[in-house]
Amino acid sequence: MKNRRTITLPTGTVPGPAPKIRDVPLPGQSPKAAREDNDAPARVAKILSSEGYLQADEDVAFLRSDNMRGVRLQLDFMKAEHGLEAHDVKHTIVVFGSTRIPEPIAARTRLEKARSRLVTDPEDPELVREVKIAERVLLRAPYYTIAREFGAAVGSIKEARDGGQIAMMTGGGPGMMEAANRGAFNAGAKSIGLNITLPNEQFPNPYLTPGLCFRFHYFALRKMHFLSRARALVAFPGGYGTLDELFETLTLVQTRKIAPLPIILVGREFWSRAIDFPFLVEEGVIDPEDEDLFCFAETADEILKIIADWYAQAGQPLIDSPEDL
Repeated sequence: MKNRRTITLPTGTVPGPAPKIRDVPLPGQSPKAAREDNDAPARVAKILSSEGYLQADEDVAFLRSDNMRGVRLQLDFMKAEHGLEAHDVKHTIVVFGSTRIPEPIAARTRLEKARSRLVTDPEDPELVREVKIAERVLLRAPYYTIAREFGAAVGSIKEARDGGQIAMMTGGGPGMMEAANRGAFNAGAKSIGLNITLPNEQFPNPYLTPGLCFRFHYFALRKMHFLSRARALVAFPGGYGTLDELFETLTLVQTRKIAPLPIILVGREFWSRAIDFPFLVEEGVIDPEDEDLFCFAETADEILKIIADWYAQAGQPLIDSPEDL
């Protein structure tokens, strides 16, 4: 037996702490020997390799089963929550927008390639359509620059309310989200991306802070994290995903399920055609006051000024207006 320090008290000798490794192994630390039962080792090996013997947190098939959906929902939430807390993220500005609108140089290249294909068969309706879409995408490409400028402006804000820095948060994909993350990243600020697992593999944009790009299984939990620390929602021109997040937020604010926050649609011309809000009011399916839940902006400075003024009017100053930065 290994020597252990002891303490002598009036009541007797007290042994010191037990060693981490036992002197005598416990009975179950060795499998039943073949000399006792020739088939025992094979049986033990079969038991060890069975699914039932897997420890629960190591059993991927079990964790992915229908019965464990509640646990997976909790894990989906807690993984990101733990990471955001570890990085002391208190305030975020959330940016959504199309993944299909790239930076101007990429949009111009796409148009040139579409036009060169059209030359080979000018009557092909698909090629004609491809050129028209590429022209529209190039027309919207300046929004990439605006989103990048806005990300840089947010990244340059050193302090917000209660001393916390504002982090840029997007869905972590390309296009408008990449632009906003890129601006914040280049400004040296925290740049967060909330990716979603899809049937086809996708890559996060390269302008996210390592440790602050999270991949979700459930859209619902991803939406929750988008808004749990959001101080503003900025929506650039986009499609289904952008509309989904925009209307989710509008509905939550409309019903006061969450506290109101600035909701800014960048590009009045695009949004006025994409969604006819006055028509919804005229039809009586939303109230006139519901049109006041959002506003329009055209430049990075306008977006920032709207956010600053909104919180100043609410009596909860968050950031300084652009002219003060």
